[in-house]
Amino acid sequence: MLNLFNIKTLGGWTDESYDLLLEKLHDILPDENDIPKSTYYAKKRMCPLGLEYIRIHACPNDCVLYRKEYENLDACPKCGVSRYKRKGSNPNRKKWPPAKVLWYLPIIPRFKRLFSIKEEAKNLVWHDEGRKKDGNIRHPADALQWKHIDETFPEFGKEARNLRLALSTDGMNPYGTLSCQHSTWPVLLSIYNLPPWLCMKQKYIMLALLISGPKQPGHDIDVYLAPLIEDLKLLWEEGVPVFDADTSTTFTLRAMIFCTINDFPAYGNLSGYKNKGEKACPICEEEMIPQRLKHCGKNVYMHTRRLLRRDHPYRNKKKEFNGHKEKRTIREPLTGVELYEKIKDVETIYGKHNTPTTKKGFLWKKVSVFWSLAYWKHLSVRHCLDVMHIEKNVCDSIIGTLLNMPDKTKDGPHVRRDMKLANIRPKLWPYDNSKTKKSFLPHAGYTLSKEEKRIFCECLHGIKVPTGYSSNIKRLVSMKDKRLIGMKSHDCHVMMQVILPIALRGLLQKHVRHTIVQLCLFFNAICSKVIDPKKLDDMQTDVVETLCKLEMCFPPSFF
Repeated sequence: MLNLFNIKTLGGWTDESYDLLLEKLHDILPDENDIPKSTYYAKKRMCPLGLEYIRIHACPNDCVLYRKEYENLDACPKCGVSRYKRKGSNPNRKKWPPAKVLWYLPIIPRFKRLFSIKEEAKNLVWHDEGRKKDGNIRHPADALQWKHIDETFPEFGKEARNLRLALSTDGMNPYGTLSCQHSTWPVLLSIYNLPPWLCMKQKYIMLALLISGPKQPGHDIDVYLAPLIEDLKLLWEEGVPVFDADTSTTFTLRAMIFCTINDFPAYGNLSGYKNKGEKACPICEEEMIPQRLKHCGKNVYMHTRRLLRRDHPYRNKKKEFNGHKEKRTIREPLTGVELYEKIKDVETIYGKHNTPTTKKGFLWKKVSVFWSLAYWKHLSVRHCLDVMHIEKNVCDSIIGTLLNMPDKTKDGPHVRRDMKLANIRPKLWPYDNSKTKKSFLPHAGYTLSKEEKRIFCECLHGIKVPTGYSSNIKRLVSMKDKRLIGMKSHDCHVMMQVILPIALRGLLQKHVRHTIVQLCLFFNAICSKVIDPKKLDDMQTDVVETLCKLEMCFPPSFF
């Protein structure tokens, strides 16, 4: 039954088609067979395997979950909205469908199941027994944060079988379309004890929560994380007895969230920081000063020079950057303890019907539920950004500007007028024709000519890659319009890592091409399998200079 259900899931079969299959199998096999005749009984048959889930009703406004003291209520105690799709009093109301549902898949039974398999139990201590320890970074266990946790909590660190987990979440449309009208949020856990080649395998990524749509939870995601956080507290404070099949012993398993990995909007939802608007950076906070582009109607952040050393020549240049010298320095990020002392008194109220209660100008909307974990304030890096999301944003902007794609380019008459208003790069200022009332934009070093576009697109159109390496690049190139369409995150990842430096050979001005290639090399370096920690400072210095060169090459709206 488990194999059949796997085929159903992979094939995307409906329950009705699966019922027909089960009925046909029951008729084909001998009369003594016990194949169930419906999906319902098939699921019931698999319950002893521990694949159960908990279905929890939720308030449509994301105020509360109907569990514990709220389990028997018919309406939300905060906003008064009914928990069911229909309203009114009826003795059969519990048969009505809920307005919003959370599915929670308990994680502790699955951890126990992993350790009950000898091969899996051996893999879960690979970071301690099988990892090469030569000072290079090959695994999260080589990172300073892992070592810091072992020193701060020696009882947790001395047991190699204790789990370090990474939590990820993002919105998706489960109906196979790119429409944003429906947003379902899965919450996934990855196990960092495993070898790098197994960490990200589908088999080992656990679905912990599934938050139904159609609207995203936003900052109220903490309401839905409550069941998971309770299990994580239990796993940290007390632990659970688990049988280890590899050593044939029973031990007390403990676990912790090592970090979260998300895109930038989900980063704000989990951390509680208001990462939209003028003060979008959670590291700089109040010291982040955007520059407003009047004609483009957007804020730009051209302050990379703050990361340079004080005597760097780029700091004194004006017209190549934003028209001002840079004398400021970068702000050091707050430690977990310092940050918690700063935000611990923020009043946290959940629910879509509630207006924000934080003071005007205060940049933290809530105290995240993760702060209730005893170890959270001791983590150096609590929330991480997914590099492939960043690569997609950068790749779309670069290619859209190079090919001057109307819906993707960061160049245009508006940003050229903003350059003139800021008195920077006079060679790119637009020329206005009083007779035709049209503007002529001088050719910039970051845009390709018609012939260069043809060469660039032909290069991409002729690339052949192994099966599974990426999408068929040829299908993404429109030779007629000289543009790229339909690139996914992984396609942009491959483009930035390998293909873009090859396709740009001999094109563009030399300094622009070299700057783009340097950025691609940086992404390639931080995604490599082995990183020498001694080179990290040099990589940081190089990428800061690369970003400053990008500011000198590309228009302000690029940033």
